[in-house]
Amino acid sequence: MAFNGITIACLRHEIEEKILGGRISRIAQTDKDEIILTIKPEMQRGGGQVRLLLCADASLPLCCFIAENRPSPVQAPAFCMLLRKYLQGGKITSVVQPGLERVIRIEVEHLDEMGDLCRHTLVLELMGKYSNLIFIDQNGVIVDSIRRVSAVMSSVREVLPGRPYFLPETQDKRDALSETGAGFISLLNTSPLPVSSLLPKSYTGFSSVTGFELCARAGIDPDRQASALSHDEKYALQGAFASLVSDIRNAHFSPSVYSRVKEDSRPVPKEYSAFRLVSYRDLVLTEYDSMSSLLDAYYAEKSRDTRIRQKTTNLRHTVQVLLERDIHKYDLQMKQLKDTEKRDKYRIYGELLHAYGYSVPEGASCAVLDNYYTGEKTSVPLDKTKTAAQNAQKYFDKYNKMKRTAEALSELTEETKAEIDQLQNIEMSLSLSADESDIAQIREELEKSGLIHRSAGNENAHGARKPRFPKSAPFHFISSSGYDIYVGKNNLQNDEITFHVANGGDLWFHAKKIPGSHVVLRSAPAKMEDIPDKDFEEAASLAAYYSSGRSQSKVEIDYLYRRDVKKPGGSRPGFVVYYTNYSMMGVPDISGIQKAD
Repeated sequence: MAFNGITIACLRHEIEEKILGGRISRIAQTDKDEIILTIKPEMQRGGGQVRLLLCADASLPLCCFIAENRPSPVQAPAFCMLLRKYLQGGKITSVVQPGLERVIRIEVEHLDEMGDLCRHTLVLELMGKYSNLIFIDQNGVIVDSIRRVSAVMSSVREVLPGRPYFLPETQDKRDALSETGAGFISLLNTSPLPVSSLLPKSYTGFSSVTGFELCARAGIDPDRQASALSHDEKYALQGAFASLVSDIRNAHFSPSVYSRVKEDSRPVPKEYSAFRLVSYRDLVLTEYDSMSSLLDAYYAEKSRDTRIRQKTTNLRHTVQVLLERDIHKYDLQMKQLKDTEKRDKYRIYGELLHAYGYSVPEGASCAVLDNYYTGEKTSVPLDKTKTAAQNAQKYFDKYNKMKRTAEALSELTEETKAEIDQLQNIEMSLSLSADESDIAQIREELEKSGLIHRSAGNENAHGARKPRFPKSAPFHFISSSGYDIYVGKNNLQNDEITFHVANGGDLWFHAKKIPGSHVVLRSAPAKMEDIPDKDFEEAASLAAYYSSGRSQSKVEIDYLYRRDVKKPGGSRPGFVVYYTNYSMMGVPDISGIQKAD
């Protein structure tokens, strides 16, 4: 997928058409690299309100209108507060793209504290890992940016408050919008490169897809050397280039997605473009009303997954390290515990030496004694330097030491196993995280359990206050018969729905002997036998789907009344016990289960 300068030209046109003259009513920073502007357009442009996403994420920079709002931290970050101070209530006077650069400039007119008219500009640079959102004043000086770049980080350009703003170098690329026919032909005549790679390397805003597309429109082999093209081929390519540039200038765009159909008949997007692609005519075409709606549809899920995976990377690594450590520790403890199983042998040696020690000759290295427990002869190794009584005491000491070790290890192995179970559940919970509030709750559990250090106060490692997010809520589904079904996303939510949301007469489901979410079917006061089988199957499917057995075709599910589920005092979050239950097989497919709004 190519988020190139042509795609941005299409976006800029759509944004200008919608919000020019509109006023910014709300500004929210929903992520460390993401700002959402809520704008009220002029009545002649449709009125109402729209949300414009400006995302400078290094892995997925994006700009488009979005339909749904996103959760914001309770305490807004400093950059967001700065934008609110200057831009909230301001009027948008221009939306500009310099040439075909991957840059969008939004100029806003507003009144300062003295009531004087001022202008500030938001500059969104959509440049991969160099992406940024920069706030500059009317003199072109940087006020601040969503990501500050010091001289240590970049020797080319500092992005810091007080520094002059300028566009980064374009590596001597040409501006396609101002290119002449003669200049284009001259470029072809002097280049030894293949045509398909020459065009994106020579013109700002062009991608490899653009190069292949122009070759397809001109009927030219994209691997041909540019200077080796015939006179007619060069002019055919120049004609295709001029037609494309004309469409960009006149905003003749046709946002399209081209998909390849897999064996299961599911279309998989291969490429998107601001215009029709002749080079992809064999793929399935899906047209959109706007580039913004195309990007929102395509990137919505991908953006969420990428963002959450990045934010959980450190936690995943921490949990993985803790889990590996605990598994190694548990294996050693179990090995030591197994070694203590032979302690009774030493107790018997001591007892036999006490009983028959008088018959053991002095200096003997072994004594064969009658074992009154089995009625057979038992050979007892001896230390020749000790008496029979001293050897007996040595065996009793060894027995008592192993007994104490076994008692201590029994408790330690239970604690270690409980911690392993908790960490495995946390590992699964991280895969269910959908937003910052889910991650914050998992971090809270790790801190409360002492598995990671709690940060001092509400500050992070850099001394800045950590943003607070709304409390994460469990998943909520509606069964076929209208019963509420709740699914915990993490161990804290598992405890909440099991012991605070559910009543004793409700039904409780969990995947058997594997990590998984608690699932509560709010069925009380109906009895188990009165609930339709379909509702049981749906609750079991949810328990199977939200478990580590999701990839299996079927998962065994335990279910019982909630009143029979107990939580031992002092146990870890999410840990419960039950001694009687029913079982059924659950299919980890929840596609037909209704999710509550």
